Amino acid sequence: MDDSWPGKLLKWFKGNRRDLPWRQNRSIYRVWVSEVMLQQTRVDTVIPYFHRFIEAFPTVSTLAKADQEDVLKFWEGLGYYARARNLHRAAEVVMERFNGVIPDQPELFRQLPGVGPYISAAVMSIACGHAIPVVDGNVLRTVCRIFALEYDIAQPATRKNIAALLAEKIPENKPGEFNEAMMELGATICTPASPGCDGCPIRHNCLAKQKNLVSELPIKSRKRPVPQYRIVVAVITDSSGRMLIQKRPENGLLGGLWEFPGGKVEKGETLPDALKRECMEELAVKVKVGKEITTIRHAYTHFKILLTAFYCTITSGTLTSYLPFRWAKMEDIASLPFPKANHKILPALREIKIEVE
Repeated sequence: MDDSWPGKLLKWFKGNRRDLPWRQNRSIYRVWVSEVMLQQTRVDTVIPYFHRFIEAFPTVSTLAKADQEDVLKFWEGLGYYARARNLHRAAEVVMERFNGVIPDQPELFRQLPGVGPYISAAVMSIACGHAIPVVDGNVLRTVCRIFALEYDIAQPATRKNIAALLAEKIPENKPGEFNEAMMELGATICTPASPGCDGCPIRHNCLAKQKNLVSELPIKSRKRPVPQYRIVVAVITDSSGRMLIQKRPENGLLGGLWEFPGGKVEKGETLPDALKRECMEELAVKVKVGKEITTIRHAYTHFKILLTAFYCTITSGTLTSYLPFRWAKMEDIASLPFPKANHKILPALREIKIEVE
């Protein structure tokens, strides 16, 4: 194997890198925000979010001082909301423990909430020049092809082995560029399907290309079938037309976001019966389930939901909840962070509210 391929890769990257907003100013803060956003999210999706987020919170200080609900609102629709909560908390830690200066040493940076191996390697190499290889999905795929590695990329050991291999290849003087180039190559040329091998700068060094194994690599064990859950939610209004919403627990899926009350339909339940049970469990009230507002489909990373919203009225009981709740007008809902699935209800809800009022 010709060891000159990192040099070829860097030369290619210099002339072919995409013009991305976080590459225009490589401050540690901007790189950090971008890398958090880019985890499990496409570049094209991230770009407008990055612009809005940086405009709202241009420094680690402004982010730390912000209300978490405002941070979540700017993150709304980007998904994986734990990233936003951790980033916000990490900014607070920077202000509290590091006098407002984001640490540029890996061992200190790793102490911040939400900073794992990937974020640490990316930020410390790109913004601070530490020779730590970044291993994301694009890099896993590309390296397996370059070296014709028959590793299962779904296994944690594969990530460690590839990181160790790249630690021997990463240039000490340009670690950030090398990492970006590896990710760029995987994102634009060494793609999962129909890779552009003819335009690859290191095609002559690629063992998978030489052995005609490109379409067979990388190896990835099959995922289990994605489960689908039936969900019901209640749109409960008061005499002035305000709607009852509650805030999800800080920890867990969609933590800190507001939503309509409801939950999963259990085996053997009808949708109205499930909603009555959920309202009693969550709100300590009995409800009359009225007309169906809409049914929507939504996919998360590990499961899918089929969600039906019903217009409901409280018939008895004293409204009580272990979660924060409030009565909100439609314009209030627009200003609060809501899950995307709940947002899909709003167009139909606007129509039914005209009828209700």
